[in-house]
Amino acid sequence: MKYRMIATVITSLLFSLPGWAASDSASGFASLKSLAGQWEAKDKKGNPAITTWKLVSGGSALMEQMPHDSMVTMYHMDNNRLLMTHYCSAMNQPRMQAEVSPDGKTIVFSFVDGTNIAKPTVGHMQKMILTMQDQNHFSEKWTFAGEDHENTKTIQYTRKQ
Repeated sequence: MKYRMIATVITSLLFSLPGWAASDSASGFASLKSLAGQWEAKDKKGNPAITTWKLVSGGSALMEQMPHDSMVTMYHMDNNRLLMTHYCSAMNQPRMQAEVSPDGKTIVFSFVDGTNIAKPTVGHMQKMILTMQDQNHFSEKWTFAGEDHENTKTIQYTRKQ
């Protein structure tokens, strides 16, 4: 009897995990939607660089348009997963899946697959960590993976509009 109750509890927990992931992904997407507007960062020379976030496709997708090399990143839900596709100046399109922190302030996007990436050693964005500090500040930490190296760049943003 005791073992049956333990088995029931464990089974219930296992079946509820996908629901937790779904709600985390949905809440992560809702948090991203709050970024709609213009954000300012500084380029390497300290000059302002404006990044625009815009809800598109009836609110089912969020577009981030970066000033450098006119790169675009699209965020959207895929059933219970939060995904992003980064249209990179490296001429490829890595796709990443999100994992949302328990407090909802950090979203880690990790490489799933991509187009125009013939083999893993072709340079591509491998990871992006988005951290929300408050309503008017967030950061992105991008990791580019190539032949035998990784480069990481962190960008701090302040809400402009």
